[in-house]
Amino acid sequence: MAASDQAFPSVWTRPPRRRRDRPALTRDQIVAEAVRLLDEEGLEALTMRRLAARLGAAANALYWHVTNKSELIELVVDEIYGEMRLPDTGDPADWRATVTELAHSAREAILRHPWTSGLLGEVGMAYLGPNLTHLFDRALTVLRSADFPLLAADRALNAVFSFVIGAATVEAATLNKVRQGGLTEDEWLRSVRPALEESTRDHPQMRELYVALAGSEPERTRREQFDYGLQRMLDGIESQLPEHP
Repeated sequence: MAASDQAFPSVWTRPPRRRRDRPALTRDQIVAEAVRLLDEEGLEALTMRRLAARLGAAANALYWHVTNKSELIELVVDEIYGEMRLPDTGDPADWRATVTELAHSAREAILRHPWTSGLLGEVGMAYLGPNLTHLFDRALTVLRSADFPLLAADRALNAVFSFVIGAATVEAATLNKVRQGGLTEDEWLRSVRPALEESTRDHPQMRELYVALAGSEPERTRREQFDYGLQRMLDGIESQLPEHP
């Protein structure tokens, strides 16, 4: 078979294997334990041997369900997409509130699993995993009901997710640094305040900004900054909609 005739190499396109005896592990068990390992130790710690040991199984038990680590990554990424929520709405006029809730849900999922930030754009937008496919199909339905043309709806969702992934990646990196120091976010901010004051001594706008933010609740500030950027993006998307008399 010519290379161009082969299916896209993915766990979702590979035909399932069959055998008479039941495998010792299920795919769901493997994915759940892989997510726990990634949450606890990060992407660098994920190996097939390490995961098999945590499951109390031989590595061959994993290879029955996935042929390599890349397929495992596809599975865990789609599992995280399954945590993102799109509210049910019957009113096309609610499309903006619906997309806002989806974006915040996606941000929260990335912050719960910071290792995803470098993977979602890499393997998560191929529209192959069932959770992602279902999520985007529902989101497209919402936008189409609000008179978005199909391609415009797709571009709008891709723009929103690009923003979410980028913004949440910066947040996740900051929070990881804080956790590595064994501090709370408030404690970390207090510890870096002298350095901030020194570095902004000759930069009045930055100094005034840090003074204005001093004492604010950091998680709330991050959430509000995210929502501000999201709403400005939705302003631009909404401005492209055809006007109705």
